[in-house]
Amino acid sequence: MSNYNFEPKDLNFEAKVYDSFSRQRVMQSIGAQLTKVLPGKVEIQLPFRSDLTQQNNYLHAGIVTTIVDSACGYAAFSLMPEGADVLTIEFKINFLSPALAEIFIAKGQVTKPGKNITVCSGDVIGKNGDKEKIVATMLATIMTIR
Repeated sequence: MSNYNFEPKDLNFEAKVYDSFSRQRVMQSIGAQLTKVLPGKVEIQLPFRSDLTQQNNYLHAGIVTTIVDSACGYAAFSLMPEGADVLTIEFKINFLSPALAEIFIAKGQVTKPGKNITVCSGDVIGKNGDKEKIVATMLATIMTIR
């Protein structure tokens, strides 16, 4: 992920991200929590739940994708002007390790902001105690909605 520092166009970016996240019913359903909001960077955490697994007891790829897509979308949203919103229009995800961990951390970061299109990257890290492994990585294109 890039190490760029971005200036938000809306000084209330953090509150608007938390407010929007609180209205995402899918995040409530799976038990995900927004844990970090910075300009162009967002983290979402999800504790492992057996009811969200596939047949081999790994967190389902759809759930992994859901949290990292939201992390990327909210990273882009944090840089949007007041009154604008975002919508994912494309992503590519690579699964790198089986998703078996105590907690999953989705980290989204803006790579290149734009007026209409923002490109983001994201990773999902599986954490067991002090041990971490990368589970998935995403490249996403986010559209600004006015």
